[in-house]
Amino acid sequence: MEELPKAEFVVRPDPADPRLTKRVAGIDQTGAPIETSVTVERPLTLFLNGQEIVTMMTICDYPEYLALGYLLNQNMLRTDDRVTDIVYDDEIETVVVRTERPTDFEQKLKKKTLTSGCAQGTVFGDLMEKFGDIRLSSTARLKTSWLAALTRKINTAPSLYLEAGAIHGCVLCREDRPLVYMEDVGRHNAVDKVAGYMWRHGLGPEDKIFYTTGRLTSEMVIKTVQMGIPILVSRSGFTAWGVELAREAGLTLIGRARGRRFVALAGEERIEFDLASGEGDDEPAAHRRKGSRGDDGE
Repeated sequence: MEELPKAEFVVRPDPADPRLTKRVAGIDQTGAPIETSVTVERPLTLFLNGQEIVTMMTICDYPEYLALGYLLNQNMLRTDDRVTDIVYDDEIETVVVRTERPTDFEQKLKKKTLTSGCAQGTVFGDLMEKFGDIRLSSTARLKTSWLAALTRKINTAPSLYLEAGAIHGCVLCREDRPLVYMEDVGRHNAVDKVAGYMWRHGLGPEDKIFYTTGRLTSEMVIKTVQMGIPILVSRSGFTAWGVELAREAGLTLIGRARGRRFVALAGEERIEFDLASGEGDDEPAAHRRKGSRGDDGE
């Protein structure tokens, strides 16, 4: 049975972790010397049982969740699989997942489709393997008051983005509560960390909201649907294929979410407009990030 976290941000980024950022000297536009924080990325090689699967560039703060989520979203790990061991070795930058069921994905790894994710993107062996068979919850709801509260809480929470930038964030939410906040240099990695956490801790997707700082691409839609989450929200904009896939799957797709403002292009029937016109605070300029209308660069 699912045990919901009692506190908000039960998992969140740690900007104070010295492994995740470093200070680098440089100059600014006037030629004056400066020192700034930059995000540290590292390679992580994932093995499933005895088979090497992929090497990812990541900040490596939650390697076990990243490994599980990657395998789940690549359909290499089944939801009913029994994981017998997960071993992370920081020194040789590897993580090994061992399952009770024997696995061999040699043929699957030969068939690769590179998605539009940042950096190396995500390699799917069979991109749409389960997509058409998934049925998202028809009873899930999103109140506009929840959405306004979530954007405020997430954007003001301590994060690597605010410390150093050059990073993406994904947050698993329920109603107006952010539960699990993951960041990484690639949006696909941040999504996979959330998926791994959900599977490891038995969190059901039916009443959840998935928030991302990145663009609403086909990859984001496919992974959200694969996780069974019925509502996807972003600060950023949309791609045409992302919208098409969301409509096909019955996913509620909301972009350009800032304060009480947003645009919904799919699944509008789940939205409850409980904020009156003009009610609720708009997003203060000091809390704005990239991804608003006219700036879909994340």
